[in-house]
Parts: sequence; structure tokens; C-alpha cells
Amino acid sequence: MARPAWFEALRAIPRVDKPTWDRLGPVTRWLIATRAAVLIMTLVSVTIAGVLAFRDARLDVGLWLLTAVGLVFAHATNNLVNDLTDHLKGVDAGDYFRAQYGPQPLEHGMLTRGQMLRWIAGTGAVALLAGAVLVWLRGGATAALLASGVFFVLFYTWPLKYYGFGELAVVVVWGPLMVGGGYYVVTGTIHDTVLWTSLPFSLGATTVIFGKHIDKLPQDRAKRIRTLPVWLGDRLSRTAVVAMLLSQYALVLWLVASGRLGPALLAVVAAVPAARRAIACFREPRPETPPPWFPARVWPLWFVAFAFDHNRRFGVLFVLGLVLDALWVRWGQAPAFA
Repeated sequence: MARPAWFEALRAIPRVDKPTWDRLGPVTRWLIATRAAVLIMTLVSVTIAGVLAFRDARLDVGLWLLTAVGLVFAHATNNLVNDLTDHLKGVDAGDYFRAQYGPQPLEHGMLTRGQMLRWIAGTGAVALLAGAVLVWLRGGATAALLASGVFFVLFYTWPLKYYGFGELAVVVVWGPLMVGGGYYVVTGTIHDTVLWTSLPFSLGATTVIFGKHIDKLPQDRAKRIRTLPVWLGDRLSRTAVVAMLLSQYALVLWLVASGRLGPALLAVVAAVPAARRAIACFREPRPETPPPWFPARVWPLWFVAFAFDHNRRFGVLFVLGLVLDALWVRWGQAPAFA
């Protein structure tokens, strides 16, 4: 039985042509245009914040749901703004990398500029409304967190990505900002353990964007888009990703060994085979053509495909370990955060 189109849009970035697009419903179109498959990374970050709040017996489910909606729609808005910005700059024209691995609604004639602007406005309005309600309910530093979120949504693509700050932004946004900020909004407080706990997954998210930017490094260099891999070069960039992959596990071991979190977090070791595959991939240059065993539907994604596969597995196991640890704490077997 064929899977519904909306399910495929959540699982991966489907490749659809204009006639297929025209037959899809509005929700499925939105999922495809916003690259819903990668929105899962945001949902994982906000879930980590919620689990840590539950661990500390401070979870407010209503505030958490508002935070989740706000962050996911903010990420979706950013993806739409990204496509609009690159389209207006002529970056995605022709056979550019973004237009190869999935539909670019503007370049492929699926949306007009006016329609894209309306989608951005509608999606962004949901994010802003959720943020405004949170500012009203929580107060404190929530307004500053909302302002920082607006900044990254509007300016990640340009100038941050164009001048080598995009990858650093991912570390901050998917880690301390989403997890730490989400924990603060839900609980009204913060703890340094929350910030440390945010880093293993945010490093994984950064390997994904690093992998994507290494994949398209020659095209970015030719178009004068100076991502961090363009500044570092291919070999050093691949080495940096390997270091980040290893750092994810080193941080988990430290969190457990230091007593900040319990041994249940070691569930992430089940993702080690995926990490080994990713590391083996990043230790070699990108092939000119896909190997016979590589899925044709995935190419030209190469480094990003291995990084995404590992990050998805690591993220699920990381959250599972946190949930088990939180239950252990709530059952009174271990102390909550001091």
C-alpha cells in the first residue's frame, strides 16, 4: 500500500513535479515547502526541554505545547524565508544543489512570489502568536528569547549563512536557545545542566547543516556564499564534522560520569554503528557519482544523508535515555537538579 504524500513529506523531502504538486492538498504542500522532515530536529530539541522540565517536576504542559508550536512554526518560516531569499538572489536558479534534492517552490513554479509571501506571513504569524502568548504568560526573559528567535528566522539565510556564521548559529539555536530557552519558558528558571544537556543534540544538528554545506561547497564557492565549509575547505570541514560526532558521545559520557544525568542516557551507544558509518563517510572526499549501493533517490545528498541518519537515530535514543532518567528521578531514586 502506497504511503500518503503527507507521510512521505514528514519522513523525507519528496521529489514532486508541478502536476503532482497541483494534485496535493494544502497541508501536504505546506509540509513539502517547509521541508517538514527536518522540522523534526526542532521538535526533538523542544522535547528535550520538556523532558528535563518533567525530570525537575516543573513541567507546565500548556506552556510546553505553546513553545513547541512556536518553535516548529518558526523553523518552518525560516525554511520558507531561506527559499525566498535564495530565489531573489538568483542562487537557486538552474541546477543549483537546493533545486536538485527537492522541490524549490519558487524555482520550480509551484508558488508565485506573492503566494510564498503569504505562506511566510501565515506561518510566521502562528509562531509570533505563540511567542506573544508565552511572553504574556511567563514574562521575564521570554521577550528576549522571542526577539532572538525572530532575529535568527529573518537573518539566518542572509547575512549569517552567507558569511560563515550559519553553522555556529545552529549550535546555539538547537541547543542553548531551544532547549535552555524552552526549559526557562516552561519552568521559569534555568540550570547549567540543562545548557550542557542541550549540546549533544545541537552538535548533531550542526553536523547535518555542515554535511549539506560540504556537499554543495563548490557551488557555494562559485556563487560567493561563504559558508563555514567554504572558509575551512573540504578536508578541514570533514574533520570538523568527525570531531563533532565524537564530541556528542564524549559529552554524554561526561554528563553521566559527572552525575548530572543518570546512566540511562547511555542508550545513545545504540547509535554508534550509524556514527561509524558517518565517520567513515566524512573521512573520504565526496564521490563524483553515487556508489551502486547508494539509494538513487537520495543523491545528490551525500554527507548530509549520513549525518541526518545518525542524528535521527542519536536524537531518538537521546530522548529515550532522558525519559528513562526522568522517570528514575521522579520515582525518587535520584536527585533532581540542584
